[in-house]
Amino acid sequence: MGSEGPLTITVHVTGFKKFHGVSENPTETIVSNLKGFMEKSGLPKGIVLESCNVLETAGEGAVASLYKTLESALVGHENAANAGRVLWLHFGVNSGATKFAIEKQAVNEATFRCPDELGWKPQRLPIIPSDGPISRARETSLPTHEITKALSSMGYSVMASDDAGRFVCNYVYYHSLHFAEQHGNKSLFVHVPLFMTIDADTQMRFVASLFEVLASLQL
Repeated sequence: MGSEGPLTITVHVTGFKKFHGVSENPTETIVSNLKGFMEKSGLPKGIVLESCNVLETAGEGAVASLYKTLESALVGHENAANAGRVLWLHFGVNSGATKFAIEKQAVNEATFRCPDELGWKPQRLPIIPSDGPISRARETSLPTHEITKALSSMGYSVMASDDAGRFVCNYVYYHSLHFAEQHGNKSLFVHVPLFMTIDADTQMRFVASLFEVLASLQL
């Protein structure tokens, strides 16, 4: 009988740089420090942290580097079994939030409340025109309520959310969900508060706990 060893979940993580009104984006700090933090604390069995990338907080600017990362990471995961165990984990900040938010879906609408970092301010534009109207939503295949419940039981202030806004976070999440569906991957977006609301150490531990929960789901 063939022995292929235990299946692993290969995780690719993204965060964002600064943007209008947020001079220091906590997700840039989280993602930049994540590999070192997880080397010290230890990744859960079955999780491989493959890449950590910080994107420009800009619609097309972020998506260009996002797709470069998405496509390069497909190498070595061509077969269906491996592809299904590739997870795109995106972090963005909600400056008004008091809790972490596990985002269930993204909507095919770009309506930016302010220009992004490249000066783009779309209004009621479809993110992927071939997907149809701006009311179209794409949902993650991951059990967001189960993930939220598990993290809450660990003591974190966390909620399930079905509205990722209409700014760059939603824009990137929609593209990621579309790509994940095309290639048999999985995608999840998590909104975090500012560090003045939940400190950096707690946020790093939250991400480590999220990995534990993801490992326990046996995707």
